[in-house]
Amino acid sequence: MDYEHNSWIWEGVNYYPRVFGGLMVTAALLGLSTSYFGGIGVPYLSLPCSWSNLGIFHKKKSGKRRIRVYMDGCFDLMHYGHANALRQAKALGDELVVGLVSDEEIVDNKGPPVLSMSERLALVSGLKWVDEVITDAPYAITEKFLDRLFHEYKIDYVIHGDDPCLLPDGTDAYAAAKKAGRYKQIKRTEGVSSTDIVGRILSSLRNKKSCEDHNGSEVKPQEENPSQASHIAQFLPTSRRIVQFSNGKGPGPNARIVYIDGAFDLFHAGHVEILKKARELGDFLLVGIHSDETVSEHRGNHYPIMHLHERSLSVLASRYVDEVIIGSPWEITKDMITTFNISLVVHGTIAEKSLNCELDPYEVPKSMGIFRLLESPKDITTASVAQRIMANHEAYVKRNAKKTRSEQRYYEEKKYVSGD
Repeated sequence: MDYEHNSWIWEGVNYYPRVFGGLMVTAALLGLSTSYFGGIGVPYLSLPCSWSNLGIFHKKKSGKRRIRVYMDGCFDLMHYGHANALRQAKALGDELVVGLVSDEEIVDNKGPPVLSMSERLALVSGLKWVDEVITDAPYAITEKFLDRLFHEYKIDYVIHGDDPCLLPDGTDAYAAAKKAGRYKQIKRTEGVSSTDIVGRILSSLRNKKSCEDHNGSEVKPQEENPSQASHIAQFLPTSRRIVQFSNGKGPGPNARIVYIDGAFDLFHAGHVEILKKARELGDFLLVGIHSDETVSEHRGNHYPIMHLHERSLSVLASRYVDEVIIGSPWEITKDMITTFNISLVVHGTIAEKSLNCELDPYEVPKSMGIFRLLESPKDITTASVAQRIMANHEAYVKRNAKKTRSEQRYYEEKKYVSGD
């Protein structure tokens, strides 16, 4: 899992390693395959959320008061690393309360945020592990705010990753929580950060501009996306991670299965809202996520910003999503509709334009009378998010450099203190 020390879950792993190992192998091989995947016959196989029935994890349900944990952050350019951090935090308690740092505090401590408070709120509250959100949380947890967390919100522990979170003066933002003995730490998800994503976007759009400047004369249409190659090097997906993010449940015998597809690149508030709307139309939401090659073919070589497995985890983390097809086809066929027992195919009114418009990918479901166009609640798109960053290019370059310098200073001081 993710080295989530201090969690009672891992006591079960220590005492029952063979049982736990067998469950993980079974889950990895069968848990993501449901009855509609070809008749394996495990439509109701349940993953970690129901393992308490085995008697291994009864410690958490011993009748004691529910443990409430708190984790805060900016959650700007929400990505699977954020989601994984909140998943780990939730595992350390029963209820997860998330503090969303205000726009003003982000500007003062890090630089301008890419997403507004309302957009960040939609993303955080849309995650399956989040129970409650506190808006306008402070960037630094002061003793005054800590007292409010303990008494007003009944928080037992403050959670943060093992990466540094420093104030402009170089001090630890979580010093007060550590001093109070109410701090717990989780493992940071390597290979992704908001700073990294800003860098990807700037690099990708610079490459696009360079291609446009050549007027297409010396640019091969199918050459490798430079940013895409770096994604693969930074993030290596595993079946375990997919299991951790998955609901592990298939649709019921007579479930109304709704299907929606897309790139879901730079997962944003618009994605959250359209998924919520789609889920309300049925009992089970199946989401098709297009491959990197398909996205590049239809959106241009500078897309996607996030590669297939990164995008898949972001979608799986949504509380509105039941299952995903990783690398779904552009065109929805009759065979696909039959195989997955799809009752309704939907698509939002706000979407990125395709470079290849000769084929309607929804022709088959339209002819079957099972297609519906949904009014998109928000007009935000992946391209519009990227353009915000390009429009404030200098500010974000400075923001990235500022964070890099502060982290380097932190690790140098830590190394000096430890005597290494």
